[in-house]
Amino acid sequence: MNKIKPKKTLLKKCSWIATMNPDGMIYNNYDLLIEGNMIKSIQKDCREKVDEIIEGSGKLVIPGLVNTHHHLFQSLTRCVPRVENAGLLEWVMNLCEIWRELTPEAIYTSTLLGLGELMLTGCTTTTDMLYMYPKNTDSSHFIDQQFKAAGDIGMRFMPCRGSLSCGVSDGAIPPDDIVQDEETILEDCERLIEKYHDPSPFAMTRMAIAPSSFFCTTPRFMKRSARSARKYGVRLHTHLAETSDEEEFCREKHGVRPFELMESIDWLGEDVWFAHCVHLNGREIRKMAETGTGMSHCPSSNMRLGSGIAPIPEMLNDGVNVSLGVDGAASNDTSDMIGEMRTGLLLHRVNTGPDSLDTREIIRMATTGGAKVLGFDSVGSLEPGKAADVVMINMNQLPYAGALHDPLAAIVLCGASHIVDTTIINGEVTVRQGKLTKICEEDIVKNANRIAGEMMERAIKRTGINFLEKPMLIA
Repeated sequence: MNKIKPKKTLLKKCSWIATMNPDGMIYNNYDLLIEGNMIKSIQKDCREKVDEIIEGSGKLVIPGLVNTHHHLFQSLTRCVPRVENAGLLEWVMNLCEIWRELTPEAIYTSTLLGLGELMLTGCTTTTDMLYMYPKNTDSSHFIDQQFKAAGDIGMRFMPCRGSLSCGVSDGAIPPDDIVQDEETILEDCERLIEKYHDPSPFAMTRMAIAPSSFFCTTPRFMKRSARSARKYGVRLHTHLAETSDEEEFCREKHGVRPFELMESIDWLGEDVWFAHCVHLNGREIRKMAETGTGMSHCPSSNMRLGSGIAPIPEMLNDGVNVSLGVDGAASNDTSDMIGEMRTGLLLHRVNTGPDSLDTREIIRMATTGGAKVLGFDSVGSLEPGKAADVVMINMNQLPYAGALHDPLAAIVLCGASHIVDTTIINGEVTVRQGKLTKICEEDIVKNANRIAGEMMERAIKRTGINFLEKPMLIA
């Protein structure tokens, strides 16, 4: 039997190839050869016979971006007037009433929507945290629907099995009818890991375990989750120190700060990453660096909800593994990875000065930083032997004119649209000339708008709350 030869794709005469390797090497007018799902070579003039040539003239080639925090289901509740000016807790409590209306179809469609946006803006690997499992619908295979969507669209996908194990009757925030008992959660974690987690270097699917936050779980369950994750060799994730409310809650209920509580239950280490980390002190930052604990910086979400500014320059100076996350599309209102880089860069320059964060640093956070935090050694840089996760950006456009003195900085500081020309994931072209290749964008838009409208209508009817009106502002 003849063995099928892997497809060879050549990115020909690329004007710039920014490898993001440890040396920060940028090649000018070089070729990048992909064989199967792997980068085979970066060379001046490749003469190999190939199956497909993609012209690279005028294009900047970068590694696929890595998103380390998201809630894809929230894509269906963007710009809800009632919570446009709300802080985190008010925002969550209101939107929970709409999220109660989630269905398997809603999960599949919202996942396609979020992944499509990410892919169009240069993301090739993403995680997600799904913690909503309403009792009024069949939510038992919600994450299976996410894996189906990721496979259909072609994304490298590492979701977290999120959870809410405490409700209002336990003195916590979530309504009781979206809370699950500990055994149900852990059994589903194990089912998903056994079914989908692939530890191989070029895996397209992996899993992590992610109790949502101390607002909706207990230290005892966090410990149980950690034991389960380490039994299976998967990573741990949660929200931490996002708002000052969380610190007050932890001090009142547990007598310590949120980070101190994590220390006490063995939730630090290279297999752990936290989202947000806005309210950490110097000792806690140093402890994260010492233990190799990672973090996902979500600047747009933190700004949108008024949560504060994470001390990213201090974290980078102390050696913390920092990555970038777009967070929930409802708090961020977009799943734009390049836009998140720009927001993060400008936010910290406003906060701590123009030299507080460099364009190269924010790009590293979105590439090698994200790969390290998620434990994907094969992605994050363009080097022979690494996964063929590659993004091409057309720099011959008006928004980049006059910016080619430093094209890598240009994609952060310039640009009217962050939609890339080409996205390649695992050697397969998933975006070509700014359009998704494997799924119809118009169908995603149509279905997402329909489902979002149906969820809103049911929520208004059930609660009597008009989420389409803004509350009156009291002067």
